[in-house]
Amino acid sequence: MSGDLTGLEDLAPGARVVVAMSGGVDSSVVAARLKARGLDVVGLTLQLYDHGAATGRKGSCCAGQDIHDARRVADRLGITHYVLDFEAKFRARVMDDFAEAYARGETPVPCVRCNERVKFRDLLDIARELGGAALATGHYARRLPGLHGPELHQAVDGTRDQTYFLFATTEAQLGFLRFPLGHLTKAEVRADAAALGLAIADKPDSQDICFVPDGRYASVVQRLKPGAAEPGLIVDLDGRVLGTHQGIIHYTVGQRRGLGVATGEPLYVLRLDAAARRVVVGPRAALMSCQAKLRGLNLLLAPGEQIRAQSGEGLPLFARVRSTRAPCPAVLRLTGTGFGVVEFSEGEEGVAPGQACVFYAGSAGARVLGGGWITGSIPLLAQTAADPAAVLKVPAALA
Repeated sequence: MSGDLTGLEDLAPGARVVVAMSGGVDSSVVAARLKARGLDVVGLTLQLYDHGAATGRKGSCCAGQDIHDARRVADRLGITHYVLDFEAKFRARVMDDFAEAYARGETPVPCVRCNERVKFRDLLDIARELGGAALATGHYARRLPGLHGPELHQAVDGTRDQTYFLFATTEAQLGFLRFPLGHLTKAEVRADAAALGLAIADKPDSQDICFVPDGRYASVVQRLKPGAAEPGLIVDLDGRVLGTHQGIIHYTVGQRRGLGVATGEPLYVLRLDAAARRVVVGPRAALMSCQAKLRGLNLLLAPGEQIRAQSGEGLPLFARVRSTRAPCPAVLRLTGTGFGVVEFSEGEEGVAPGQACVFYAGSAGARVLGGGWITGSIPLLAQTAADPAAVLKVPAALA
């Protein structure tokens, strides 16, 4: 096998480690690596949705064929394997939340909710009940020792890093979790799977939202929340009516294509007003924000960092507002228990309510400092209009 296992040095030989096996190549290789290390491996697979209807569909996760794939890998490795029916919990805690968020005009991140409310809550408790010394997953992240306990760090391979989806992981959970793949590339993981003769070595990666086939978010929202698609108006920043729409659930902040209106210049979705059923559109420059308001903060700060974030000075860090966006320089100020604001040093584009804002100590391979949920933002154009001498400027490419 390529590389070595990191983050497992504190586990005694023969210790029991429970592996969350999704049926994909990553978690399968984790189970194989732990077994080769001489640990007592137990595999747990969650049946999350579709009652097996996803069998054969590419990009699925924890349903259909994935269940069979996980079982086959466990049989080949000779490890104990359990399948747990979590469909009702997944529907209530993740899928319903997803639909309700879209109906509110937000852009949700169900993968974070799944980790927070299912995998790192119930699954972690079950791992302890089974006598596990740790719960290991196939996430591309690193758990490293720090002065104040285990720390969460970005994966070595920045193109595979999944820490954005793990920001809600608490310090207590980090003490029990392990991420054995954080120092590897995907190519190395697939090479391990092939060397082991695992049939899933070339299996496609799961898609971003496992229960949304073909990326048709609106159809899933309509199924989960009938009546969510109410027609309304498409307006510009001045409130001028440009057209109509068949439901705000068909739009997300930053969207350009499929608006169905034209004014002679490119238009983007700037915000969604669920109460008024309005889609507000405008130029790309209006997508830039100087500040984001946050709730539901989970902080992984050292004592000194916590003090600075609570001060008027704020804590300098790097913030990521979408999983596909690089972290950007920012300052975090805590405004109350679980609440805060992030000020973007150079502005940030497409800051959308419902998305996660994740904090890092640096721009690459860095320690995760926590994160929170975006509730709103202050447009950069409004800030510069109020203060022409403001440091923040609209990038020339967007002007």
